[in-house]
Amino acid sequence: MVWTRLWPCFLLAVALLVQPGSSSAAAETTLTIVDAKGEAHDFPIDTLLAHPDADTIMVTGDPAYGTDSPRYRVIPMSRLLAGIPVEGADILMATALDGFVAQLPAARVLSSDPSGAIAYLAIEDPAKPWPNLKGKDVSAGPYYVVWINPKLSGIGPEAWPFQTIRLELKESVAKRYPAILVADTLPADAPARRGLALFIDNCFVCHRMNGGGEATIGPDLNLPMNPTEYFQPAVLPRFLRDPSSVRHWADQKMPGFAADVLSDRDLQDIVSYLAHMAGRR
Repeated sequence: MVWTRLWPCFLLAVALLVQPGSSSAAAETTLTIVDAKGEAHDFPIDTLLAHPDADTIMVTGDPAYGTDSPRYRVIPMSRLLAGIPVEGADILMATALDGFVAQLPAARVLSSDPSGAIAYLAIEDPAKPWPNLKGKDVSAGPYYVVWINPKLSGIGPEAWPFQTIRLELKESVAKRYPAILVADTLPADAPARRGLALFIDNCFVCHRMNGGGEATIGPDLNLPMNPTEYFQPAVLPRFLRDPSSVRHWADQKMPGFAADVLSDRDLQDIVSYLAHMAGRR
């Protein structure tokens, strides 16, 4: 589910835990990259701005700024990670200032094939700060993973983590967090199995499941209770689609999921996954 701070995931609206000030670049200017061997590499912002592969581009479909997207100073992710050990990594995990954690497929992030989406690291120059996010007093900086031609590879808004400060090359989510997996006995075409994949792509960025996960924005979705245990079956999908049609609360940050992000079937499959996991604590 899409909780990207502009598309929050779906159970509780939580205030952003960001550094104060008009630009996050003033608070954090060093990017940490942890390679597949577990070694950390720190890159000061001045070094990244002067990177030999740095360029200035415009992007379309920018989830953070929409049609007001600024021109970004960027480095292709394939070039940023060149020379850093990546062998054995399935995921590039991007952690943001507010606790948002995106699990990006490493093969896609590292690809430079123009027939698919191309990932870039956008760098906010402290001397030329980006605009504040809509309704916020912070920008999308200091670092923002952006994409060219995202639709060619089915890249959704959750794969655009902004306010990023750390990138880590990791094993697959399934290997790291077996407690989130469905039962082995489920058929390959079970809705809950498909719902698990949707959950990882869209919900795991903000929520944990059975204590597994890294995100800190939203609550665990199975402990102590599962949402299927306190939402009526007909109401939960409606809540996911349009939270304001079910309830209003102060500082609401959960606008719901457009059909071009998650279809009705997607929502039902996620609900099936949650219902299945209610019996797997």
